[in-house]
Amino acid sequence: MKIAFVPIDNRPVCYTLPKLISQIDEEIEFFLPERKFLGDLERIADIENLFDWLKSLPKLDALVLSLDTLAYGGLIPSRRCPETFEEIKCRIEKLREILLEKECKIYAFSSIMRISNNNINQEEKEYWSKWGKKIFDYSFQTHKLGCESCITNIIPSEILDDYIATRKRNFEINKIYLEWQKEGLFDTLIFSKDDCAEYGFNVQEAKFLEDLGGFTKTGADEIPLSLLSRAITGDIKICPIFLEQASKNLISNYEDVSIEKSVQGQIELAGGKLASEKDADILLYVNNFIDHQGEIVMGINTESFGGKFVVPNKPYMVADVRFANGADNNFVNELFKNNLDEKFYGYSAWNTSANTLGSLICGAKIKYFAKRFNKVAFKNLQVTRFLDDWAYQANVRQTLSEPDVEKLTTGMKEFEEVVEKVLDTEIKVEYIYPCKRLFEVEVEFN
Repeated sequence: MKIAFVPIDNRPVCYTLPKLISQIDEEIEFFLPERKFLGDLERIADIENLFDWLKSLPKLDALVLSLDTLAYGGLIPSRRCPETFEEIKCRIEKLREILLEKECKIYAFSSIMRISNNNINQEEKEYWSKWGKKIFDYSFQTHKLGCESCITNIIPSEILDDYIATRKRNFEINKIYLEWQKEGLFDTLIFSKDDCAEYGFNVQEAKFLEDLGGFTKTGADEIPLSLLSRAITGDIKICPIFLEQASKNLISNYEDVSIEKSVQGQIELAGGKLASEKDADILLYVNNFIDHQGEIVMGINTESFGGKFVVPNKPYMVADVRFANGADNNFVNELFKNNLDEKFYGYSAWNTSANTLGSLICGAKIKYFAKRFNKVAFKNLQVTRFLDDWAYQANVRQTLSEPDVEKLTTGMKEFEEVVEKVLDTEIKVEYIYPCKRLFEVEVEFN
Protein backbone atom coordinates (compact mmCIF):
# COMPACT_ATOMS: atom_id res chain seq x y z
CA MET A 1 0.00 0.00 0.00
CA LYS A 2 1.39 3.40 -1.02
CA ILE A 3 0.58 6.26 1.38
CA ALA A 4 1.89 9.84 1.22
CA PHE A 5 1.78 12.01 4.33
CA VAL A 6 2.13 15.78 4.76
CA PRO A 7 2.72 16.51 8.48
CA ILE A 8 1.71 19.57 10.47
CA ASP A 9 5.37 20.51 11.03
CA ASN A 10 8.74 18.92 11.78
CA ARG A 11 8.25 18.17 15.49
CA PRO A 12 8.96 14.52 16.35
CA VAL A 13 5.31 13.70 17.15
CA CYS A 14 4.30 15.09 13.75
CA TYR A 15 7.19 13.85 11.61
CA THR A 16 9.11 10.90 13.08
CA LEU A 17 6.15 9.29 14.90
CA PRO A 18 4.03 8.68 11.75
CA LYS A 19 7.10 7.27 10.01
CA LEU A 20 7.81 4.95 12.95
CA ILE A 21 4.19 3.76 13.09
CA SER A 22 4.07 3.08 9.34
CA GLN A 23 7.15 0.84 9.60
CA ILE A 24 5.17 -1.64 11.73
CA ASP A 25 3.88 -3.06 8.44
CA GLU A 26 6.65 -3.52 5.87
CA GLU A 27 4.00 -3.69 3.13
CA ILE A 28 3.28 0.03 3.61
CA GLU A 29 5.33 2.23 1.30
CA PHE A 30 5.32 5.52 3.17
CA PHE A 31 6.17 8.81 1.46
CA LEU A 32 7.23 11.81 3.58
CA PRO A 33 8.63 15.12 2.34
CA GLU A 34 12.12 16.00 3.48
CA ARG A 35 12.07 17.28 7.03
CA LYS A 36 13.88 20.49 6.04
CA PHE A 37 10.84 21.53 3.95
CA LEU A 38 8.58 21.59 7.02
CA GLY A 39 8.16 24.39 9.52
CA ASP A 40 8.74 24.53 13.26
CA LEU A 41 8.04 26.94 16.11
CA GLU A 42 9.88 29.79 14.40
CA ARG A 43 9.98 28.91 10.70
CA ILE A 44 7.25 28.33 8.14
CA ALA A 45 7.29 25.41 5.73
CA ASP A 46 8.76 25.68 2.24
CA ILE A 47 5.38 25.47 0.56
CA GLU A 48 6.61 25.60 -3.03
CA ASN A 49 8.96 22.67 -2.46
CA LEU A 50 6.10 20.77 -0.82
CA PHE A 51 3.94 21.43 -3.88
CA ASP A 52 6.76 20.12 -6.12
CA TRP A 53 7.05 17.05 -3.89
CA LEU A 54 3.31 16.38 -4.19
CA LYS A 55 3.52 16.65 -7.98
CA SER A 56 6.41 14.16 -8.10
CA LEU A 57 4.71 11.40 -6.12
CA PRO A 58 3.95 8.09 -7.85
CA LYS A 59 0.44 6.67 -8.07
CA LEU A 60 -0.86 6.39 -4.50
CA ASP A 61 -3.54 4.53 -2.61
CA ALA A 62 -3.97 7.31 -0.06
CA LEU A 63 -2.80 10.83 0.67
CA VAL A 64 -2.96 12.28 4.22
CA LEU A 65 -2.77 16.08 4.30
CA SER A 66 -2.33 18.79 6.88
CA LEU A 67 -3.96 21.63 4.98
CA ASP A 68 -2.50 24.20 7.42
CA THR A 69 0.99 23.23 6.25
CA LEU A 70 0.13 23.83 2.62
CA ALA A 71 -1.94 26.97 3.15
CA TYR A 72 -0.04 28.84 5.87
CA GLY A 73 3.23 26.94 6.30
CA GLY A 74 2.15 24.99 9.40
CA LEU A 75 -0.23 24.88 12.34
CA ILE A 76 1.60 27.58 14.29
CA PRO A 77 2.02 29.86 11.23
CA SER A 78 -1.74 29.57 10.67
CA ARG A 79 -2.10 31.76 13.79
CA ARG A 80 0.80 34.06 13.00
CA CYS A 81 1.23 34.60 9.25
CA PRO A 82 0.23 38.10 8.03
CA GLU A 83 -0.93 37.07 4.55
CA THR A 84 -4.37 38.15 3.38
CA PHE A 85 -7.34 35.95 2.60
CA GLU A 86 -6.82 36.53 -1.13
CA GLU A 87 -3.16 35.47 -0.93
CA ILE A 88 -4.02 32.27 0.93
CA LYS A 89 -6.93 31.55 -1.40
CA CYS A 90 -4.68 31.89 -4.44
CA ARG A 91 -2.22 29.42 -2.90
CA ILE A 92 -4.78 26.76 -2.05
CA GLU A 93 -6.28 26.98 -5.54
CA LYS A 94 -2.86 25.81 -6.79
CA LEU A 95 -3.06 22.99 -4.27
CA ARG A 96 -6.50 22.03 -5.55
CA GLU A 97 -5.16 21.67 -9.08
CA ILE A 98 -2.43 19.33 -7.82
CA LEU A 99 -4.89 17.24 -5.83
CA LEU A 100 -7.30 16.89 -8.74
CA GLU A 101 -4.54 15.07 -10.64
CA LYS A 102 -4.10 12.47 -7.87
CA GLU A 103 -6.23 9.39 -8.43
CA CYS A 104 -6.30 8.30 -4.80
CA LYS A 105 -8.26 8.77 -1.63
CA ILE A 106 -7.42 12.04 0.10
CA TYR A 107 -7.72 12.35 3.88
CA ALA A 108 -7.32 15.97 5.00
CA PHE A 109 -7.70 18.16 8.03
CA SER A 110 -7.61 21.86 8.78
CA SER A 111 -7.54 23.51 12.18
CA ILE A 112 -10.06 25.86 13.70
CA MET A 113 -7.81 28.54 15.16
CA ARG A 114 -7.28 27.87 18.86
CA ILE A 115 -7.55 30.34 21.77
CA SER A 116 -5.04 29.41 24.47
CA ASN A 117 -5.96 30.39 28.02
CA ASN A 118 -2.62 31.95 29.01
CA ASN A 119 -0.12 34.69 28.22
CA ILE A 120 2.46 32.38 26.62
CA ASN A 121 3.28 33.45 23.06
CA GLN A 122 5.59 30.61 21.97
CA GLU A 123 2.98 29.53 19.43
CA GLU A 124 0.99 32.76 19.02
CA LYS A 125 1.51 36.34 17.87
CA GLU A 126 3.81 38.55 19.95
CA TYR A 127 0.97 40.40 21.68
CA TRP A 128 -0.24 37.14 23.24
CA SER A 129 2.40 37.51 25.97
CA LYS A 130 0.46 40.46 27.38
CA TRP A 131 -3.08 40.07 26.11
CA GLY A 132 -3.61 36.33 25.55
CA LYS A 133 -5.57 35.65 28.73
CA LYS A 134 -7.73 38.75 28.17
CA ILE A 135 -8.46 37.71 24.57
CA PHE A 136 -9.45 34.24 25.81
CA ASP A 137 -11.78 35.80 28.41
CA TYR A 138 -13.25 38.14 25.78
CA SER A 139 -13.94 35.20 23.45
CA PHE A 140 -15.36 33.03 26.26
CA GLN A 141 -17.66 35.70 27.68
CA THR A 142 -18.86 37.01 24.31
CA HIS A 143 -19.95 33.52 23.27
CA LYS A 144 -21.45 32.67 26.66
CA LEU A 145 -23.38 35.95 27.01
CA GLY A 146 -24.45 36.12 23.37
CA CYS A 147 -23.27 39.73 23.09
CA GLU A 148 -19.93 41.52 23.07
CA SER A 149 -18.15 41.31 26.42
CA CYS A 150 -17.09 44.51 28.17
CA ILE A 151 -13.53 43.10 28.14
CA THR A 152 -13.30 44.64 24.67
CA ASN A 153 -12.73 47.98 26.43
CA ILE A 154 -9.58 46.63 28.08
CA ILE A 155 -7.81 45.16 25.01
CA PRO A 156 -6.24 47.74 22.64
CA SER A 157 -8.43 48.05 19.55
CA GLU A 158 -5.59 47.46 17.06
CA ILE A 159 -4.73 44.15 18.78
CA LEU A 160 -8.31 42.95 18.98
CA ASP A 161 -8.96 43.98 15.35
CA ASP A 162 -5.89 42.05 14.19
CA TYR A 163 -6.90 38.97 16.14
CA ILE A 164 -10.49 39.01 14.86
CA ALA A 165 -9.28 39.56 11.26
CA THR A 166 -6.92 36.55 11.48
CA ARG A 167 -9.74 34.37 12.81
CA LYS A 168 -12.09 35.51 10.05
CA ARG A 169 -9.48 34.82 7.34
CA ASN A 170 -8.90 31.26 8.57
CA PHE A 171 -12.61 30.61 8.97
CA GLU A 172 -13.31 31.71 5.38
CA ILE A 173 -10.51 29.43 4.13
CA ASN A 174 -12.11 26.53 6.00
CA LYS A 175 -15.39 27.25 4.25
CA ILE A 176 -13.61 26.85 0.92
CA TYR A 177 -12.30 23.43 1.97
CA LEU A 178 -15.85 22.48 2.88
CA GLU A 179 -16.97 23.32 -0.65
CA TRP A 180 -14.20 21.09 -2.02
CA GLN A 181 -15.45 18.31 0.21
CA LYS A 182 -18.95 18.67 -1.20
CA GLU A 183 -17.48 18.48 -4.70
CA GLY A 184 -15.93 15.13 -3.81
CA LEU A 185 -12.26 16.11 -3.62
CA PHE A 186 -11.71 14.61 -0.16
CA ASP A 187 -12.58 11.15 1.04
CA THR A 188 -12.48 12.56 4.57
CA LEU A 189 -12.19 16.17 5.77
CA ILE A 190 -11.80 17.03 9.45
CA PHE A 191 -11.88 20.44 11.11
CA SER A 192 -9.86 20.14 14.31
CA LYS A 193 -10.60 21.93 17.58
CA ASP A 194 -7.33 22.43 19.48
CA ASP A 195 -7.24 23.44 23.18
CA CYS A 196 -10.98 23.88 23.60
CA ALA A 197 -13.07 25.32 26.41
CA GLU A 198 -16.84 25.23 26.88
CA TYR A 199 -17.30 28.62 25.18
CA GLY A 200 -15.28 30.64 22.69
CA PHE A 201 -15.06 31.83 19.10
CA ASN A 202 -13.47 28.52 18.12
CA VAL A 203 -16.44 26.63 19.55
CA GLN A 204 -18.81 28.94 17.66
CA GLU A 205 -16.91 28.43 14.41
CA ALA A 206 -17.03 24.67 14.87
CA LYS A 207 -20.82 24.86 15.23
CA PHE A 208 -21.09 27.04 12.09
CA LEU A 209 -19.04 24.53 10.09
CA GLU A 210 -21.12 21.64 11.42
CA ASP A 211 -24.31 23.47 10.40
CA LEU A 212 -22.82 23.78 6.90
CA GLY A 213 -22.22 20.03 6.80
CA GLY A 214 -18.65 19.91 8.09
CA PHE A 215 -17.20 17.38 10.54
CA THR A 216 -15.33 18.75 13.56
CA LYS A 217 -13.12 16.91 16.02
CA THR A 218 -11.45 17.87 19.29
CA GLY A 219 -7.67 17.52 18.96
CA ALA A 220 -4.91 18.54 16.58
CA ASP A 221 -1.50 16.86 16.43
CA GLU A 222 -2.93 13.33 16.48
CA ILE A 223 -5.52 13.88 13.73
CA PRO A 224 -3.13 13.08 10.83
CA LEU A 225 -2.46 9.77 12.61
CA SER A 226 -6.19 9.15 12.97
CA LEU A 227 -6.54 9.79 9.23
CA LEU A 228 -3.64 7.41 8.57
CA SER A 229 -5.57 4.82 10.59
CA ARG A 230 -8.64 5.52 8.50
CA ALA A 231 -6.64 4.97 5.31
CA ILE A 232 -5.75 1.43 6.44
CA THR A 233 -8.45 -0.84 5.08
CA GLY A 234 -10.15 -3.41 7.27
CA ASP A 235 -12.90 -3.41 9.90
CA ILE A 236 -11.62 -3.46 13.45
CA LYS A 237 -13.83 -3.79 16.53
CA ILE A 238 -12.61 -2.07 19.70
CA CYS A 239 -14.03 -2.27 23.22
CA PRO A 240 -13.10 0.62 25.55
CA ILE A 241 -12.73 -0.38 29.21
CA PHE A 242 -12.52 2.53 31.65
CA LEU A 243 -10.51 1.73 34.76
CA GLU A 244 -12.57 4.39 36.59
CA GLN A 245 -15.96 3.47 35.17
CA ALA A 246 -17.93 5.94 37.31
CA SER A 247 -15.85 8.90 36.04
CA LYS A 248 -15.97 8.40 32.29
CA ASN A 249 -18.32 11.39 31.94
CA LEU A 250 -15.62 13.85 33.09
CA ILE A 251 -13.88 16.19 30.63
CA SER A 252 -10.13 16.14 30.06
CA ASN A 253 -7.93 19.23 30.14
CA TYR A 254 -7.83 21.07 26.79
CA GLU A 255 -10.97 19.33 25.55
CA ASP A 256 -14.69 20.05 25.40
CA VAL A 257 -16.21 16.56 25.50
CA SER A 258 -16.21 13.78 28.10
CA ILE A 259 -13.41 11.23 28.06
CA GLU A 260 -16.00 8.61 27.05
CA LYS A 261 -17.08 10.63 24.02
CA SER A 262 -13.46 11.42 23.20
CA VAL A 263 -12.64 7.70 23.16
CA GLN A 264 -15.67 6.86 21.02
CA GLY A 265 -14.88 9.66 18.59
CA GLN A 266 -11.27 8.58 18.17
CA ILE A 267 -12.26 4.97 17.50
CA GLU A 268 -14.79 6.01 14.86
CA LEU A 269 -12.45 8.52 13.18
CA ALA A 270 -9.79 5.81 12.90
CA GLY A 271 -12.27 3.63 11.01
CA GLY A 272 -12.98 1.37 13.98
CA LYS A 273 -16.25 0.19 15.45
CA LEU A 274 -17.32 0.05 19.07
CA ALA A 275 -17.90 -3.50 20.31
CA SER A 276 -18.55 -5.47 23.45
CA GLU A 277 -15.65 -7.03 25.32
CA LYS A 278 -16.64 -10.44 24.01
CA ASP A 279 -16.87 -9.41 20.35
CA ALA A 280 -13.93 -6.98 20.23
CA ASP A 281 -10.78 -7.58 18.20
CA ILE A 282 -8.82 -5.34 20.58
CA LEU A 283 -9.56 -4.11 24.11
CA LEU A 284 -8.75 -0.47 24.83
CA TYR A 285 -7.99 0.07 28.51
CA VAL A 286 -8.35 3.70 29.55
CA ASN A 287 -6.61 4.78 32.76
CA ASN A 288 -8.92 7.72 33.30
CA PHE A 289 -9.11 10.20 36.18
CA ILE A 290 -11.54 10.20 39.11
CA ASP A 291 -12.13 13.86 39.97
CA HIS A 292 -10.11 15.83 37.45
CA GLN A 293 -7.23 15.22 35.07
CA GLY A 294 -3.84 15.95 36.57
CA GLU A 295 -0.83 17.50 34.86
CA ILE A 296 2.52 17.04 36.58
CA VAL A 297 4.39 19.79 34.76
CA MET A 298 1.67 22.33 35.64
CA GLY A 299 1.60 21.25 39.28
CA ILE A 300 -1.93 19.83 39.00
CA ASN A 301 -2.12 16.63 41.01
CA THR A 302 -4.84 14.01 40.92
CA GLU A 303 -5.51 10.62 42.47
CA SER A 304 -3.26 8.04 40.81
CA PHE A 305 -4.24 4.52 39.83
CA GLY A 306 -4.59 2.40 42.94
CA GLY A 307 -5.74 -0.99 41.74
CA LYS A 308 -4.35 -4.08 40.10
CA PHE A 309 -3.90 -4.44 36.36
CA VAL A 310 -3.81 -7.93 34.90
CA VAL A 311 -3.49 -8.27 31.14
CA PRO A 312 -6.34 -10.06 29.31
CA ASN A 313 -6.15 -13.15 27.12
CA LYS A 314 -6.83 -11.21 23.92
CA PRO A 315 -5.19 -8.25 22.14
CA TYR A 316 -5.22 -5.03 24.17
CA MET A 317 -3.80 -1.50 24.24
CA VAL A 318 -3.55 1.10 26.99
CA ALA A 319 -4.42 4.81 26.93
CA ASP A 320 -2.98 6.38 30.08
CA VAL A 321 -4.87 9.69 30.41
CA ARG A 322 -5.03 10.13 34.18
CA PHE A 323 -2.56 12.97 33.69
CA ALA A 324 -2.24 15.26 30.69
CA ASN A 325 1.23 15.43 29.16
CA GLY A 326 2.73 12.44 30.91
CA ALA A 327 2.17 9.02 32.41
CA ASP A 328 0.68 7.92 35.72
CA ASN A 329 3.68 6.43 37.55
CA ASN A 330 1.51 4.17 39.70
CA PHE A 331 -0.21 2.70 36.66
CA VAL A 332 3.01 2.15 34.70
CA ASN A 333 4.58 0.37 37.67
CA GLU A 334 1.52 -1.89 37.85
CA LEU A 335 1.52 -2.49 34.07
CA PHE A 336 5.18 -3.49 34.19
CA LYS A 337 4.39 -6.35 36.59
CA ASN A 338 2.86 -8.12 33.59
CA ASN A 339 4.47 -9.89 30.67
CA LEU A 340 3.95 -7.60 27.65
CA ASP A 341 3.78 -10.36 25.05
CA GLU A 342 2.34 -10.51 21.53
CA LYS A 343 -1.16 -9.59 22.83
CA PHE A 344 0.17 -6.14 23.77
CA TYR A 345 -0.80 -3.64 21.05
CA GLY A 346 0.59 -0.46 22.55
CA TYR A 347 0.76 2.16 25.29
CA SER A 348 0.49 5.93 25.12
CA ALA A 349 0.31 8.89 27.50
CA TRP A 350 1.21 11.62 25.02
CA ASN A 351 0.05 15.14 25.92
CA THR A 352 -3.77 15.53 25.65
CA SER A 353 -6.25 12.67 25.83
CA ALA A 354 -6.97 13.06 22.11
CA ASN A 355 -3.23 12.97 21.30
CA THR A 356 -2.86 9.78 23.33
CA LEU A 357 -5.86 8.03 21.81
CA GLY A 358 -5.32 8.93 18.17
CA SER A 359 -1.68 7.86 18.11
CA LEU A 360 -2.31 4.71 20.13
CA ILE A 361 -5.16 3.45 17.94
CA CYS A 362 -3.15 4.15 14.77
CA GLY A 363 -0.24 1.96 15.87
CA ALA A 364 -2.57 -0.80 17.08
CA LYS A 365 -4.61 -0.87 13.87
CA ILE A 366 -1.53 -1.05 11.66
CA LYS A 367 -0.16 -3.90 13.77
CA TYR A 368 -3.49 -5.74 13.66
CA PHE A 369 -3.74 -5.62 9.85
CA ALA A 370 0.00 -5.83 9.10
CA LYS A 371 0.72 -8.07 6.13
CA ARG A 372 4.42 -8.14 7.06
CA PHE A 373 4.68 -7.33 10.74
CA ASN A 374 7.94 -5.64 11.76
CA LYS A 375 8.45 -6.56 15.41
CA VAL A 376 11.48 -4.27 15.80
CA ALA A 377 9.52 -1.24 14.56
CA PHE A 378 6.67 -1.99 16.97
CA LYS A 379 9.09 -2.31 19.89
CA ASN A 380 10.77 0.94 18.86
CA LEU A 381 7.38 2.65 18.97
CA GLN A 382 6.77 1.35 22.51
CA VAL A 383 10.30 2.32 23.59
CA THR A 384 9.58 5.84 22.33
CA ARG A 385 6.29 6.11 24.20
CA PHE A 386 7.62 4.72 27.50
CA LEU A 387 10.80 6.82 27.39
CA ASP A 388 8.98 9.99 26.36
CA ASP A 389 5.62 9.77 28.15
CA TRP A 390 6.75 7.95 31.28
CA ALA A 391 10.48 8.36 31.83
CA TYR A 392 10.82 11.93 30.55
CA GLN A 393 7.49 13.73 30.96
CA ALA A 394 6.43 12.15 34.27
CA ASN A 395 9.88 11.96 35.88
CA VAL A 396 13.12 13.32 34.43
CA ARG A 397 11.61 16.53 33.08
CA GLN A 398 10.71 17.51 36.62
CA THR A 399 14.41 17.56 37.56
CA LEU A 400 15.38 20.00 34.78
CA SER A 401 15.05 23.78 34.72
CA GLU A 402 16.15 24.15 31.09
CA PRO A 403 16.99 21.88 28.15
CA ASP A 404 20.21 20.03 29.02
CA VAL A 405 20.92 16.93 26.92
CA GLU A 406 23.75 15.75 29.18
CA LYS A 407 21.64 15.83 32.36
CA LEU A 408 18.70 14.36 30.46
CA THR A 409 20.77 11.45 29.14
CA THR A 410 22.11 10.69 32.61
CA GLY A 411 18.66 10.88 34.20
CA MET A 412 17.11 8.56 31.60
CA LYS A 413 19.52 5.66 32.14
CA GLU A 414 17.69 4.00 35.03
CA PHE A 415 14.40 4.17 33.10
CA GLU A 416 16.01 2.75 29.96
CA GLU A 417 17.10 -0.28 31.99
CA VAL A 418 13.52 -0.88 33.17
CA VAL A 419 12.07 -0.54 29.66
CA GLU A 420 14.74 -2.84 28.22
CA LYS A 421 13.72 -5.55 30.66
CA VAL A 422 9.97 -5.08 30.21
CA LEU A 423 10.08 -5.07 26.39
CA ASP A 424 12.94 -7.56 26.13
CA THR A 425 14.94 -5.34 23.83
CA GLU A 426 18.24 -3.50 23.76
CA ILE A 427 17.92 0.28 23.85
CA LYS A 428 20.46 2.43 22.03
CA VAL A 429 19.08 5.94 21.75
CA GLU A 430 20.09 9.58 21.87
CA TYR A 431 17.97 12.52 22.97
CA ILE A 432 17.39 15.84 21.22
CA TYR A 433 15.47 18.97 22.14
CA PRO A 434 14.22 19.79 18.63
CA CYS A 435 12.42 22.98 19.66
CA LYS A 436 14.96 24.02 22.30
CA ARG A 437 12.33 23.85 25.05
CA LEU A 438 11.44 21.29 27.73
CA PHE A 439 7.99 20.59 26.33
CA GLU A 440 9.10 17.93 23.85
CA VAL A 441 12.08 15.61 23.51
CA GLU A 442 13.01 13.49 20.51
CA VAL A 443 14.09 9.89 21.03
CA GLU A 444 16.51 9.06 18.22
CA PHE A 445 17.48 5.43 17.61
CA ASN A 446 21.15 4.74 16.86
